[in-house]
Amino acid sequence: MFTGLNAFPLTPLCDDVFQQDAYARLVTQLSTAGVDSITALGSTGSYAYLDREERRLVADTAVQAAGSTPVMVGIGALRTSRVQALAEDAQNAGASGVLLAPMSYQTLTEDDVFGLYEDVTAGLSVPLVVYDNPGTTHFTFSDELYARIGTLPNVTSIKIPGLPTVPDEARARVDAIRSLVPEHVTVGISGDSAAATGLNAGCEVWYSVIGGTLPALALTITRAAQAGDTAAADAESQRLQPLWEMFAAHGSLRVTATIAEHLGLVPPASLPRPIRGLKVAARTRVAHLVEDLDLRN
Repeated sequence: MFTGLNAFPLTPLCDDVFQQDAYARLVTQLSTAGVDSITALGSTGSYAYLDREERRLVADTAVQAAGSTPVMVGIGALRTSRVQALAEDAQNAGASGVLLAPMSYQTLTEDDVFGLYEDVTAGLSVPLVVYDNPGTTHFTFSDELYARIGTLPNVTSIKIPGLPTVPDEARARVDAIRSLVPEHVTVGISGDSAAATGLNAGCEVWYSVIGGTLPALALTITRAAQAGDTAAADAESQRLQPLWEMFAAHGSLRVTATIAEHLGLVPPASLPRPIRGLKVAARTRVAHLVEDLDLRN
C-alpha cells in the first residue's frame, strides 16, 4: 500500500452537496485501472472544507467503491481531539490507513506537530502517512522532525514535497531522508511535476493528484520508474509539461477539477466554495490540453 501509485480523487460537490454517485464512480475507476492504493480526503479531496458527517460518508463510499484496492483516509483537522475522532471514523469505515497533515490557524512549532502525531498514533490500529505539504499547511518539516515522527507507532510513510531537479541531487536528498527514518517507513513523492524525478531517485510511492482523475496516465510514469526505465518515466513527464505548467499557474486542484468536469466525470462547478473554478480562457486551455495530450483514460 505504501509503494507504487497512490491516487487522490476529487470530492465532487454540486450546490454544496457531496455527489456520492459521481465519487463512487471515480473511485471505482481507480480500482479498475489498477492503482496501488487510493487516498480519500487528501488535499485534492478538499477534506478541510467538509464537516465530520460529510467526511464519514466520503470515507464509507471510498472503501465500498474501491473493492480490493486499499484506501487511506485523510484525517487532518485543527484540533487534536477532532483528528482523533476522524481517525476513529476512518477505521470504522474499514480504511487501510490514514493520512495526516498538520493543519493550523496559529503557527505551529515542531513540538506542537510532534505532539499531534504522538497523540494520534497512540490510538491507531492502522498505518499512518505523514503528509508534508507546506503549500497548504504553511508548516515545513525539518529533517529532525521527520526522524522523531518516524519512530512513532504506526507511522509507515512520509510524503515529501518536491525534490531537486538534478537526478544525483534528488537521489542524495531521498537517501538523506531515508537514513533518518526507520527502514519500514517509505518515502513518497508529491507534486506531480516532480513525480518522475522522485520515483527515479528512489521514492517508493507517488502520492498523485492527477492519478485520482487520470490513473492510466499516472500509471505509465509509475510503472516505467518501477521497472528501472528512468528515461521512459522522464519522457512521459516531459510530454506532460504543458499540464504541469497549468498546475503551477492555476493550482493542481482547479486544473484537475476542470479536467474531470470536461470529461464528464464530475458535475460542473464541483469545487467547494469559496474556491471557484478556472475562468473561461483557462478552461479553454485545459480542454485543448485534454485533446492535444490525449488526457483520457
